[in-house]
Amino acid sequence: MIVYVLDSSAVLRYADSEAGADRIEAILRECVSGKAEVCISALQWGEIAGRLRQRLGAQDEMRILTSLVPSEVQVISATAECAVRAAHLRADRKISYADAFALDLAMDSPDHVLVTADYGFKAVADLARIEFLPAK
Repeated sequence: MIVYVLDSSAVLRYADSEAGADRIEAILRECVSGKAEVCISALQWGEIAGRLRQRLGAQDEMRILTSLVPSEVQVISATAECAVRAAHLRADRKISYADAFALDLAMDSPDHVLVTADYGFKAVADLARIEFLPAK
């Protein structure tokens, strides 16, 4: 079964109804119907929370976070091993630490696809399957 790994840029595009929001909505529908799995790293989830809080304040942040993605979406906690792998990706491939967690999840299996609007991932497209949302 395909596993979609969402990064913060993809989820924020969805929250803001920007380019690619329809694709994220379709992925979430697949998840709810049991045709695919969807996950996001806890670091990416925290990044989303922080950006929403900055833009909207604490009350709207919580309201949006609780309604943004269905309960079937798994928020994956970071393990010590994952943290080290992410640190290596950051050092070796010059991507942000939070992005390295998303990439690490996508590298877990050939059935995993990282979905992102962050074109900085082009530099690491050789390491995992990556689906890029359309540019704004």
